This record gives sequence, structure tokens and C-alpha cells, in this order.
Amino acid sequence: MYVADSRANADPSAGSTTGIARRTARVSAAVTPTVFALGAVSLITDVSSEMVTAVLPLYLVTGLGLSPLGFGLLDGIYNGFSALVRLVGGHLADRGGGRHKWIAGIGYGISALCKPLLLLAHTLTPIGLILAADRTGKGLRTAPRDALISLSSTPENRGRAFGVHRAMDTAGALLGPLAAFLILRATVDGYDAVFTVSFCVAVVGVLVLVLFVPGSSSTAAPRTEKAVRERVVGKKAVGERAVGEKPVGEKAVRPTLRAAFALLARRDLRRITVCALLLGLATVSDSFVYLLLQRRLGVPDRWFALLPLGTAAAFLLLAVPLGRLADRVGRWRVFLGGHGALLTAYALLLTSWHGTALPYAVLLLHGAFYAATDGVLMAAASDSVPEELRSSGLALVQTGQAAARFVCSLGFGAAWTLWGDRTALMASAVALGVCAAFALTLRPGRSVLEPAS
Repeated sequence: MYVADSRANADPSAGSTTGIARRTARVSAAVTPTVFALGAVSLITDVSSEMVTAVLPLYLVTGLGLSPLGFGLLDGIYNGFSALVRLVGGHLADRGGGRHKWIAGIGYGISALCKPLLLLAHTLTPIGLILAADRTGKGLRTAPRDALISLSSTPENRGRAFGVHRAMDTAGALLGPLAAFLILRATVDGYDAVFTVSFCVAVVGVLVLVLFVPGSSSTAAPRTEKAVRERVVGKKAVGERAVGEKPVGEKAVRPTLRAAFALLARRDLRRITVCALLLGLATVSDSFVYLLLQRRLGVPDRWFALLPLGTAAAFLLLAVPLGRLADRVGRWRVFLGGHGALLTAYALLLTSWHGTALPYAVLLLHGAFYAATDGVLMAAASDSVPEELRSSGLALVQTGQAAARFVCSLGFGAAWTLWGDRTALMASAVALGVCAAFALTLRPGRSVLEPAS
């Protein structure tokens, strides 16, 4: 958030060109109140959702006795079902001309209502339906929320804006497992208590969204992109059109589903989407990573809910620095570097090393992967999508990635059941290396993923 520098008043050169340039740089580097408000909503909502996510693997595998294949199916539903509705959420937000907040609000509300229903479900089918409904809510809200972040930020600072949002989001992911751990230790019917408290926290998140997030994209997104670019002097001419910005006199694109899919005709967005899909096919679900760590180290069940804290802490610490780094050195480099960190984490899990530092190293790399890829990918995709279709364009990328991770969860669960966890992880590591190598050949253009100079 921008805070005026009091030193400017005492500086005799404050009125000079240099002083103006410095103040302009500070303004362009601002993170808007909309980003902070959405970050607060995500923080509260993630406390709720991560309370459930932290205990769900143990609850399903140990409590209900599901096989790895059965858990893989449910985990795939939990993490990939939203792919079926993300385009719907993005399209409705774009078509409404300012409905980003309200479509996101519907999504948050659906997810909140699903939490108490887990108290009533004890078999595979009803749990699967509840998780599908929960992820439907996530699918509806994700693209409109990210569109609001993108539209309220300048292109030069989108990586930082998404980094700030993801850091706040991850603060909730850090507090959620801790809350679940404390509830499990303090109550007799621990799982039921976790689900009940999760619902109450989710309701608070919906209220914060309704009360504090601006109601339209126009109020949340001052049209600073063009103004900022008109001030940029370098290799680009003054006033040069930005990537995804309409030329003067060009008609606004009508937000239809056909226009949304037509965005894939854009070379850069198509390549970003394909890269996200390919790499998602080899991204093992977080829950499987924690189960693998538990088996390798013999972590007691009561401590299992604390494993996500390591990932969340690393994500929280690195999200903003890596977002800023992506703005400076190029989003593509940071994005691929994140997958390199994930591949290293897989390699550590495959070694025979059982030292006390193993979980810290794996969880640090796991959190670094998310910090380098989650918000950075959305910042990169935003550069090649016009404002009128911002939600739809981001939803295209998210859909491809979520669908791929759904397939990975099913495949990994099946491979674990048939051949064991080590063989399944080895196959995933090889697949990730191959997909990353292929993604290098699909590198999008410099105009999208490299820093402006």
C-alpha cells in the first residue's frame, strides 16, 4: 500500500523532475486496497478450507479406511472438479460487466455451506458429492477474484500484486492446519469439531467480501495501464500499446463463450495454457506429498495436520519476493524455476535419506514451488488477455491446469495402489522432467513473460 514519503516535503528538489519520477515510481508500485481486501477474504477462507484439507487425508485413509486409489479419486475431485466450472465463473463475471465480486461471492458461499455437510457424510459417494460441490464454489470464485486483482494492478507490478494476495492467502493456509491441530487435541470428536469451526470461519470470509471488496471492476481497477505505459521511456516508444490492450478505435470485445475460447488463437496465451496443462499432469497432489512424508518418517497421526504448515510457511515467506523477482527478471524464468524446486522435492523423497532435515527441505521446496508458480502464472496470463475477457482468459489457463492435476491425482492413486508409493513418485518425477523440458520449447513471447526494459 502506498504511503506518502514525508521526506519529499523537506527535500528542496521535490518539485524537480527527479522527485516527480520517484513519486511516480512509488505510485506505480502501489498495491491497491482491492488487492488487500481480496487478500483478507482469501486469508479467512483459507483458514476454513485448510482446516479441512489438513485432516482430510488422514480422516479418509485412516478413519474411513479408503485405499490410495479411492483417496486419489476423492482428492482428484477435490482439486480438479473446479475445472468444470471455472470457465462458467469467468464468463459470468465478464458478461455481467462488473459482477466479478458477486460471482466470486456465490462461489465463496457455496464452499462455506459444504463444510457442515461433511458432518453427515461417512461413505465415499456422499463425501465425493460434497467435495464436488465445494470445488464448484472454488471454481466459480477463482477467475473473477484473480481478474479483480489483475484489473486493479498495473502490468509492471502484477507479479507483486499477485504475490501480496498469495502471501495473505497463504497466511490463512498456515493458520488453518494449526487450528485443526489444536482442535483435534482439545476435543473428543475432533473431526466433527474441525468441520463445524471451519464453517463458522468461512461465513466470516463471505461477510468480509460483501462489506469491503468494491462492487464493480471499474471501481476496483482504475485505468492506469495506459497511463503508466505512456510514462515509460526505453526501448518502447512513449505511449506504445501494451500487450492485450486494444488499439485506439478498436471495438470492445463482447464477452461471450465463443470469444473466450477464441482467446486461444493468441499465440502467447495458447502456449501458456499448454505449458500449465503439461506441467499439471506431473504435479502430485499436496495430500499425497504429506502422506509420503508421513510414511517415510513415521509421523504420528496426531502430528499429521502440522505437515502443511511447512509448505504454507515457505509460500508465505517467498510469495512476495518471488512475485517481485518475476516482474524484474521475467515471469517465465521464475515459473520454470518453481517446477525445478518441485522436482528437487520429489528427488529428496526418492532418496534413502531419513535425516531430521528431510521434512524441512521437502516442505521448503514445496512452498517455493507454489510461490514461484501460482500468482506468477496468473500475472503472466493477464498480459495477453483484454480487460473485457480477463476473467474468461484466466479461467482458460486455470481450467487446463486443474484438469491436468485431476488426471494426475487419479493416475498417482492408481499407480500407488498397483505398484507402491515409490514407483508412483518415480514415474511422476520422470514425467515432470519430460514435461518441463517440452515446456521450454513452447516458451511464450518476450512481450508477455519478460520484464519491460
